[in-house]
Amino acid sequence: MIPLVDLTAQYHSIQAEMDAAVHAVLEKGHFILGPNVTALEQEVAEYLGVKHGIGVASGTDALVIALRAIGVGPGDEVIVPAYTFFATAGAVMLVGGRPVFADIYPDTYCLDIQQFADHITPKTKAVIPVHLYGHPADMAPLLELAHAHGLKVIEDNAQAFGAEYHGQKTGSMGDIGCLSFFPTKNLGGSGDGGMIVTNEPGIAGRVRMLRTHGWEKKYFPEMLGYNSRLDELQAAILRVKLRHVDAWNDRRRGIAHHYSEHLAALGLDPPREADHLKHVYHLYTLRFKNRDRIKAELKNAGIASDVYYPQPPHLADPCRLYGYRPGAFPIAEQASREALSIPLYPEMNETQVTHVLDSLQNSLEKATA
Repeated sequence: MIPLVDLTAQYHSIQAEMDAAVHAVLEKGHFILGPNVTALEQEVAEYLGVKHGIGVASGTDALVIALRAIGVGPGDEVIVPAYTFFATAGAVMLVGGRPVFADIYPDTYCLDIQQFADHITPKTKAVIPVHLYGHPADMAPLLELAHAHGLKVIEDNAQAFGAEYHGQKTGSMGDIGCLSFFPTKNLGGSGDGGMIVTNEPGIAGRVRMLRTHGWEKKYFPEMLGYNSRLDELQAAILRVKLRHVDAWNDRRRGIAHHYSEHLAALGLDPPREADHLKHVYHLYTLRFKNRDRIKAELKNAGIASDVYYPQPPHLADPCRLYGYRPGAFPIAEQASREALSIPLYPEMNETQVTHVLDSLQNSLEKATA
């Protein structure tokens, strides 16, 4: 079976470095907000070209704390894509705000700028563009529109670490960038983890307080905060992986381009990548009218595949109170019916890549017979 991602293979490729990093933390016995967390925060900030990085416990916590840091609360609206992992919308709800959904571009799965413009109201306080699957959102017109309306921009960069838009790293262009270090991400730990990045010292200060019970001086909280800290073991592991992430992303891109060349010859529509973008292919996602049949045929051939995402967030149970109905965002809903991601990870060898392509071609033939 070829999996969607092989974390064991990644570990074995850097085992000596990983083991040494973990052993060093265990020997020192400093597990929370230690020197590795501080170093990782600095290294990630430098990599992205921002001034501040603040480690938190997960990508979801990064979104929640980022929203709190810019003052989003009850009565505030935040525009989010109608096709994304639910946490993008759920974070808005967790701070008491209302997620206002807007449809996506069909070819990039990222927020449609005209849809964004159409959903701005006097209650809108922020927008969360999502760099879905590793493809950068169209940030220049989005930032121009947001600034014209006095809106804050929080980049959901959970799936696009290392991606670029006109030469600038995703996560570094808005007021805040939110990162996830979930194990399967392009830069992933061995457990949950996340980070908030920003160029604004005031936001950075509030984030640091919010991640630790709302205090600046220990045991003297000044606001209601969280216990959301990136632990030292994860930071040590991530520091090792950060040294390899560019090479891994290059390998992802190489496999993706090989896939795309082959699949285009079969008449499929592979993922798009404009000249001014650097897609990092967290997921390699195709569209099929008969997706479930293709998925079943791939499984029979020993090829893993999965659906990201089978339900757009506006139709999820927690969002029923907003009154959305099927058909509200047709492009997002079509994507949820058709999208299928196939294996792509840096450790894939050429034999595996060829087997995936051959199996997909055979699956297409069987599914349309």
